[in-house]
Amino acid sequence: MDFATPLIPARLIRRYKRFLADVRLDDGREVTAHCANPGSMMGLADEGTKIWLEPNDDPKKKLKYGWRLVDHENGHFTGVDTAVPNRALKAALMAHEVAALDYDLVRPEVKYGENSRIDFLLSGQGPDTYLEVKSVTLSRQYGLAEFPDSVTARGAKHLAELSEMVRAGHRAVMLYLVQRTDCTAMTLASDIDPTYARAFADARAAGVEVMVMDCAISPQGVRPRNPLPFAEG
Repeated sequence: MDFATPLIPARLIRRYKRFLADVRLDDGREVTAHCANPGSMMGLADEGTKIWLEPNDDPKKKLKYGWRLVDHENGHFTGVDTAVPNRALKAALMAHEVAALDYDLVRPEVKYGENSRIDFLLSGQGPDTYLEVKSVTLSRQYGLAEFPDSVTARGAKHLAELSEMVRAGHRAVMLYLVQRTDCTAMTLASDIDPTYARAFADARAAGVEVMVMDCAISPQGVRPRNPLPFAEG
C-alpha cells in the first residue's frame, strides 16, 4: 500500500487528546496533525521525535496533516496509523500475497457477532475464514513487539467472537501486523492487560489461529511482508 500523498518530515512537539499532535515542520511552522491511534503509543510520542506526515487538501477535513510514521533515525520505522494495517493487508490479500490466507473472495467489514464487524471474511474453498487484524506498535525490549499497548476491552470481545465462529464450524484467525521494522518476534503485554491475555488463551484453546506478520515500512508506503514467530510469555 502506497501513501496517497508523498509524506513530509516533521518533529513532534506533543501528542494530546489521543487524536491530536502539535508538530514542527522543517520550515519552522507549527501545525496540528491528526493522530489516528487510540492507544497509549508508549515510547513513540516523545517530544522531538522525528515523524512523517501525510498532507491533504480535502476541504472536508479540518486538519491538513495526518501522522503516519515514527522515524527512529537508525534505519527503522514504526507505523502509527491504526487504519493502515487493514488497508495494506487488503491489498496483499487481493493480490494473493499471503499464502496462508489465499482465498478467492475477500470481503472487508462484514457484520457478525454482537454488533461487531469482522475485518475480513475470506471465502472460496473450505470453510469461511473470519480474520481479525490488530496493529502492533509497542516494543519495550529490542526486537520484541508487544500487544496491546493499553487496556482493550474491545480486543478481548473480538477474541471471544472469533471463538464463537470456530464453534460454529468456521476458521478464525487473529492476525497481528507488526508495524515496526525493528522487531523479529511478537508476544503479549500481559502486564498491561491481563484480561486480554486471558481472552487470548481462551481463544487459542477454542481453536482460533494466531498469525504474526511484519511489514516493510518507508515514507513511500507500508506492505505486509513475512511471518514472525509468536513468543510465548
